[in-house]
Parts: sequence; structure tokens; C-alpha cells
Amino acid sequence: MQSTITKIAPVMIQQAPRLLRVTAYARVSSGKEAMLHSLSAQVSHYSDKIQKTPGWIYVGVFADEATTGTKDSREEFQKLLEKCRAGEIDLIITKSISRFARNTVTTLKTIRELRLLGVDVYFEEQNIHTLGEEGEFLLTLLAAYAEEEARSVSENQKWRIKANFEQGLPWSVTMYGYRQVDGRLEIVPEEAEILRLAADLYLEGYGSERLERALAKAGIRGRQGNAMTGHGIVNLLCNEKSVGDLLLQKTYVDDPITKVERINRGELPQYLVENSHEAILDRETQAKILAERARRAARFQSHPQTPPTYPFTGLIACEKCGAHFRRKIAGAPGYKKPVWICDTFNTKGKVYCASKQIPEDILETVTAQAIGLPVFDAAAFADTVKEIRVPENGTLVYEFQDGRTVTKTWENPSRRHSWNDENRGKAHALALRLAAERRDALCQQQ
Repeated sequence: MQSTITKIAPVMIQQAPRLLRVTAYARVSSGKEAMLHSLSAQVSHYSDKIQKTPGWIYVGVFADEATTGTKDSREEFQKLLEKCRAGEIDLIITKSISRFARNTVTTLKTIRELRLLGVDVYFEEQNIHTLGEEGEFLLTLLAAYAEEEARSVSENQKWRIKANFEQGLPWSVTMYGYRQVDGRLEIVPEEAEILRLAADLYLEGYGSERLERALAKAGIRGRQGNAMTGHGIVNLLCNEKSVGDLLLQKTYVDDPITKVERINRGELPQYLVENSHEAILDRETQAKILAERARRAARFQSHPQTPPTYPFTGLIACEKCGAHFRRKIAGAPGYKKPVWICDTFNTKGKVYCASKQIPEDILETVTAQAIGLPVFDAAAFADTVKEIRVPENGTLVYEFQDGRTVTKTWENPSRRHSWNDENRGKAHALALRLAAERRDALCQQQ
């Protein structure tokens, strides 16, 4: 019996159209009552429109009141972008390109980001979808306009700055020791005293690192609470503002797009205003500082110091601060034998890094154990170990060339174990003398 096969067309299952998650953004530029009424009307309009459009899911309306011109923070706009980045929005409706962002550069940047996220923006007045065919044209147009807008703003700013300079007025000064009030510099007394102290110490022979440590130890911090670097302090002492002068237009911005600041090496005129404000240092003191800095620089150039290298040089990394350990030779002040010490701790002190120094003999012994040798061998160490990390005091993590890691701990022998009988005798005699003095003091009080 011949079988019969009936050919049946497949059943087409229609998928429900994907619903678009839609929101709107509105913004007005002042806090006037009429504008606030307009903003309220826009919010109502968009809420009603989105909820009544088939295929759309209402995600809300975001609205900002820009009360400070172009410098508004636009909290609602930032919330809108956060939802887009979280993948919660497909379409944004807004009145016009000028209402969407505070300037062309921001508009261009935002549209580019939203296109990458797959979010469409519809500008009602221009009838443009950023994900549509006209989107590429819009981006090209905006990019050209943004560049021209930036150049125009930059030229206007340069004109205002130049006008200030020609009148001997600084544009913006944030130098430690001074504050700018109505275009003039006024001394900040407590900061000026610190600079005068630093000047005295520098002329007494303090180098940049020693000066930095001294100020840090005294708890002296910068204006923003940051640590003051030695080089930065010396630069302040050498700055012409410290003696009451102003040298204007030391730097300039040649590209309004990149806004990279460059040192003015003669490309633009400079303006020197003498005795424009109260001085922190007298001219004689600053002249001595400048001469001393030049003398130290010349001495370093004529006798450049190339630090010696050792098996552990550049291989011990402090994980507390990120610096490397360096070798302190025997005979250095406070060191009777070679030790390895974190460079941050060595130059800036415990305030910046509380790492512990590692005696070289202990380091070699522990390293030999990590490698699997009875004694330390520099050649074997160089061939097998890639780096030594110090995550905590007393812990060494060896990373080998083959990717293995070995963790070792070490402990410095207690000082009391190394005391001889003479030291113990001196300590006992000192304790007896202090006890006798304390007893005599109590008797006198009675």
C-alpha cells in the first residue's frame, strides 16, 4: 500500500511588536514664574503623549530648571543618562537641539554616547532622529559647529584675559600664600608665615626632601589638605609673586578644542607688574634663595651621582605605597649595618609609608630559603626571581620567572637577645638610680 504524504505550510507565529521604552527631557533657562509654568506644561504634555501612544512604555519625564546659565549641573539630565547607560530607555523625546544640552560640544558628546548605547533621540522642532538616516548628517553638522563655537568662546576669553593683563590684573591666581580679592592679591597670613619659615630653613642648608619631611612632621599641609612637596615649596619661594611682583601670561592655550596648556616661551607677550601687591619675602632673601638653588644645581651637574646597583636593586616593591626599596649602607646616620628601606619612608617618613626596614643579612637568608639554596647566591637569584613584593611588614612574596610565587616571613631578632652582660649591668644601674630619685622626691613631698 502506497503511503500518502500531505504537504502542509508552516504555521507563522507572529511575534508581538517590541514595545519602546520612551522618556522625554525638558529644560527652561530661568527661574521666572512664566518659565516655570512652561516647564510644568512641557512635563504634562510629554507624559500624556507618551502614555497615549501605542507601542510605547512610559518611563517618565526628566526636567531641569537651569537657574545659573550655562553652568547648571542639570541633575535630571544626569539621571536620564544613568538610566540610558543601565539599558532602561530606548527613545528620548525633546523639544529642540538647543534645549537638549547646554552647548554644542555637550550635545555632540552626548548623542555619540547614546548612539553607541542604541538609544534614539528625537528633536521635535528639527524632526530628526539621531538613529535615523539623518543622524549622521546631524553629527557632522554639530561637530563642525561645535568646533567653531569653541573657537569663538576661546577668542572671546583670550581677549578678556589680554585686557586684564594689559591693565596689570591677574586672571586667576591660586598660589599658596595669597588669595585673589577683586582682581588683586592679598596675603594669607598663616600661609605666608609657613613660606617665611621654609625660606629660613632652605638658606640654613635644608634640601627639598629634608624641607618636605620637616613640614610634614610639623603637620603642615597644603591649602586642600594635601602634602606639600619640597620642590613645590622651593618653587613658591622663587616665584616673583612672593616679592610682590606679577609676571602675567606665563602659559597659554593654543587649541580651544584640546585645551592643552603650554609654557609661554616667547610665542605671546608677557607683562611684568612690579610692586603690584604686598610681598611675603623681601627681595634680598629671594635673591639668596635663587643663588643657592643655582649653586646646588651647578654642583649636581658637575658631579652627577650614579647610584650603585646591588642584586636586590629595583626588585623589592612596597605594596603599602607603590615605591621600591633602596639600600642604606652601613655607616649612614642611624645604620650600623646595610638595610633595605622603602624609598617613600626614607625620603618622606612614616607619615607617608609605615613600612619596615629589612636588614640585608636577613633578606639574603630568607631569599636563599625561598630559592632552595643553603646560602644566598646573587647569580641564581637573578636567574630565578622576577620580583619581591612586601605586602605587610615581616612578609616577603617572591614571584619567580616561571610564574610561581613563594611567601616567606621574617622577624628581626629582639634587641634584648643581643645585649651582653655589660649592657644589662648598665640598664640595672640606671633602673636603681631612677628608683632612688623617685623615692627621694616622695620623701620631700611628705
